[in-house]
Amino acid sequence: MKMREEKLILGIDESGRGPVIGPLVVVGALAYENDSDRLKVIGVKDSKMLSPHQRERLYPLIKKILKDYVIIKIPAKKIDELRREKNLNMIEAEVMAQIIKAMKADIAYIDTPQVSVEKFKKILLNLAGNKTKLICENYAEKYPICAAASIIAKVERDKEIRKIERKNKIFVRTGYPHDEYTIKFLKNCKGNYPDFVRKSWVTVSELKTKKEQKTLKEYKRNK
Repeated sequence: MKMREEKLILGIDESGRGPVIGPLVVVGALAYENDSDRLKVIGVKDSKMLSPHQRERLYPLIKKILKDYVIIKIPAKKIDELRREKNLNMIEAEVMAQIIKAMKADIAYIDTPQVSVEKFKKILLNLAGNKTKLICENYAEKYPICAAASIIAKVERDKEIRKIERKNKIFVRTGYPHDEYTIKFLKNCKGNYPDFVRKSWVTVSELKTKKEQKTLKEYKRNK
């Protein structure tokens, strides 16, 4: 039987960079280059352009096409710890480099989290240190393999949020700072935030500051 000789391509994307609740999920999706068309045929595109139902439907179909994939979840508490030493871009770069080294693809398409694409690419090249050709772009989900990674990441991230809700009997919906349900939950915490909240986020700092200012005003009024 003749072995397949096509190039192996890797798509890397994340979900959960901006939320104040829940993990950051980084995914590497590996496939043969010729299988990109198969991903297109089943409807793979940027996860943000798909409904939750569409993403969940595509997830098992994508896995059947991929040669391999890896899912790395960084909990909120770990993100807070890491941010004492480095910024979020570097945290993502280190995780992505791990995936690049592990997958050993010929080409990797990476959805770059920062505007300075070349700067991020140089960091990845230094960290990965292998022969994989890196194509780093903002909005790299235009490549089917990267879009596949984005769908897996989003589905896994949503699963984690639902787990948090069930376990803690709460409703935060997306966990993003613009979500009214998330903000309502954070306010109800009254400064006592659980581990699944990213305490290093500006959203939490602002709520804490407002609470302290309110407490100070009440103290002065009652003095």
